[in-house]
Amino acid sequence: MRMDGRRRSGNIEDRRGLSSGGKLGIGGGIVGVIIVAAITLFSGGGIGDVLSNIMGSGALQQQYASSDYQPTEEDERLAVFASQVLAGTEDVWTREFQERGWGEYECPKMVFFSGAVNSGCGQATSQTGPFYCSADRTVYIDLDFFKEMQSQIGASGDFAYAYVIAHEVGHHVQYLLGTLSEAHQKMSQLSETEANKISVRLELQADFYAGVWAALDNQMFNSLEEGDIEKAINAASKIGDDYLQRKAYGREIPDSFNHGRSEQRVRWLRKGLETGNPNYGDTFSPAYSQL
Repeated sequence: MRMDGRRRSGNIEDRRGLSSGGKLGIGGGIVGVIIVAAITLFSGGGIGDVLSNIMGSGALQQQYASSDYQPTEEDERLAVFASQVLAGTEDVWTREFQERGWGEYECPKMVFFSGAVNSGCGQATSQTGPFYCSADRTVYIDLDFFKEMQSQIGASGDFAYAYVIAHEVGHHVQYLLGTLSEAHQKMSQLSETEANKISVRLELQADFYAGVWAALDNQMFNSLEEGDIEKAINAASKIGDDYLQRKAYGREIPDSFNHGRSEQRVRWLRKGLETGNPNYGDTFSPAYSQL
């Protein structure tokens, strides 16, 4: 991505190196840190708003102290890059909300952390992956996750990393439009299988919004370079529920899908990139089988 000269967001809080005791409960029998991180990669509002419920399971408890954290040159590059991407989402969504009569766009905060963090939705560790918490309207991210994307799931490149951030901001857009709270209210009244289907719809729409952001950011700043889109598509294909479950268990468990198949995630990201229009991102009206 072309980011030289781009402004940085003023909505960044850097908590890297701060000690934080974390208690994270992980249910569902997920095997290995890589699978935990990848499955929750784009969890966004889903993780944020149910995090406090997950905490009580006791599946994993560990204390993290990151006071000895020393950022490398690459860490600092990623921090600058993430701040510039967040600024880009601010520019795009502020304009879109104004032009579409959606009211004033209220920019989210982004917190950088290392090891563990206290959020408005509870305590979390780096193993949770990046997430959006609607309780404090904040995106949380341990920047080491970008390195893990490359080393553990074979997804790399600045635009792939930008996709992660834009997806989480997509959950913030859902929050501002009322989509997130409405979906979570419905989920609380349904069986786990049916609630998972609504979660898939939320996640695919956040993928779509990430694509919309990329298209509009490119129009405004000429930010995309050759090969960028392919890298983001590769990342989307590596975090589908079907791909991850085959990697973890050797088989698929469709009733437990809560983010969507790889082909679905790629399809909705592409749709956002190709249309650049957030009005084309209705993932709630189509039949579930047609997503």
